[in-house]
Amino acid sequence: MVKVAVIIHSNWGHIRKLGEAILKGLKEEGVEATLLRVPETLPTEVLQKMYSGNFDDIPVIKVEDLPSYDGFLFGLPTRYGTAPAQIKTFFDATGGLWASKALVGKYAGVFTSTATQHGGQETTVLTFLPHFAHHGIIFVPLGYTHNNLFDNSEVVGGGPWGAGTIANSDGSRQPSEKELAIATHQGTSFAKTLL
Repeated sequence: MVKVAVIIHSNWGHIRKLGEAILKGLKEEGVEATLLRVPETLPTEVLQKMYSGNFDDIPVIKVEDLPSYDGFLFGLPTRYGTAPAQIKTFFDATGGLWASKALVGKYAGVFTSTATQHGGQETTVLTFLPHFAHHGIIFVPLGYTHNNLFDNSEVVGGGPWGAGTIANSDGSRQPSEKELAIATHQGTSFAKTLL
């Protein structure tokens, strides 16, 4: 059976919600899919001041577990147009896997969350692609394969790079039904690529 890890970092739960929708799409196609998170790098007192949610119910992925999966979908909240330090720190620890070529030929996609409509969803994905290239991981974009990506009647996150949501700078906006539908579709589409 094909195994996919949905690997996230989430502060307020927006990326988690998209990840759960993606999980749904993967499982609908018969993929064994697991929601995992990267280790947190910030101290508890800092997280409390940020009003960060508690995600201890999501298992933490270990770098050495990556080769056991056929594919990965990474949930990246945007930090100034790039992935957050927690995700980068996780990838910085994959040097041994790179040296042994353990991830060559695996598949990966990305989904994002930004505070604003023009907060860097595309640049976050673009600046993350070198991680895949160096490992020989095959990037699977979403493309414009869901009609909600053409909707201009309201603000909708995501694009051809992957699903996305817009959180507002205080986290008050939750992923919309249209954004969650795009995320579920990304899971389905990604699964079909692997099957």
